[in-house]
Amino acid sequence: MSKNLIALKGTDQGISIFIKQGNFETVKEELKERIEKSKNFFKGAKVIEISGVEGKEITQREQSELEQIITEKYNMIIDTDTDVKTEIKEKEIEIEIVEGGEDQINMGYFEDIDEAKTKFIRSTVRSGQLIESDGNIVILGDVNPGGVLSARGNIVVVGALRGVANAGNDGNEDAIVVAFNLNPSQLRIANVRSRKSDDETSEPNGPEIASIYNDTILIEPYLTKR
Repeated sequence: MSKNLIALKGTDQGISIFIKQGNFETVKEELKERIEKSKNFFKGAKVIEISGVEGKEITQREQSELEQIITEKYNMIIDTDTDVKTEIKEKEIEIEIVEGGEDQINMGYFEDIDEAKTKFIRSTVRSGQLIESDGNIVILGDVNPGGVLSARGNIVVVGALRGVANAGNDGNEDAIVVAFNLNPSQLRIANVRSRKSDDETSEPNGPEIASIYNDTILIEPYLTKR
């Protein structure tokens, strides 16, 4: 159903929404469809910009209708007065989801997230890319700051995770996040959130795993000492 009229770009300051030229009713439906897929992740998120690209001009009425959708339906926060705005070239609008390097392998549709379908990405996830999956996500590469991973199941990064990770976005507290270098700007499992502090500069010494323990996110070495 998606017509690729919506692009979402995430940064440490918030989310920018870019609209391509097209039927506005389709734009609204696609926006709701995109947010609905990861509504637990987007709930309470801050939107710093809503603008048009590729010749699309956003009218005041359209702006108001989009703001109404994301605030009333999904409890997102509008903060377009911030001094920090995301720069994007019209030709780079394709970064909305995945820009190449993706191999999705359907391993079956099961309730157990250990056996759910898995999306494999064989490339680095750059700033502004949003990778979503109804199952698990495996990244064979790094996730740069500003990159966003959102999965109903587990998230595994065979590299450095420095962006945003949201595992178990449907509320599954059994989900985990694993990375060779686990240093995310924001980490969320189900409805439990952990954020990197501003003064935290140390890098992990090896692979780590994040999971929920006593209603908080526990991060520990993936390979324990013998």
